[in-house]
Amino acid sequence: QVQLVESGGGLVQAGGSLRLSCAASGRTISMYTMGWFRQAPGKEREFVAAISWNGGTTYYTDSVKGRFTVSRDNAKNTVYLQMNSLKPEDTAVYYCATRRFVNIVTMASAYDYWGQGTQVTVSS
Repeated sequence: QVQLVESGGGLVQAGGSLRLSCAASGRTISMYTMGWFRQAPGKEREFVAAISWNGGTTYYTDSVKGRFTVSRDNAKNTVYLQMNSLKPEDTAVYYCATRRFVNIVTMASAYDYWGQGTQVTVSS
C-alpha cells in the first residue's frame, strides 16, 4: 500500500502562485509514475500533469502547459506541482496519484493510489 497526502492548497488571486506537495509513505514511489488530477464541482476528474519515475519525462494537459511544473524528489518520496499564473478556472480539488509502472498515462483509472485532495481556489 501507498499512502499519499497532498498539501499546499489555498486561496490565491488570479495571477498568483501556489506549490502543492504530495508526500508518500508505506512504500517508496521511486519507480512509480506520479500524476496530478483535479476535480471541479459538477465536473469529472481530469488529468493535469504527470512525471516519470526518474523525473526525466513530464506531460501536461494543454490548459496548464507553460504555467504548471511537476517535479519530484525521490529521496524525500515527494512530488510537487508548482502552479503559476493561476486562473479562476484552475479552481478545483487537486489530487495526486501514483501508478505502479514507469510509463505516463492520463486516464485516472490507470492510477492505483490516491491522496485525499487539497482545495485550490483562485479568485478573480
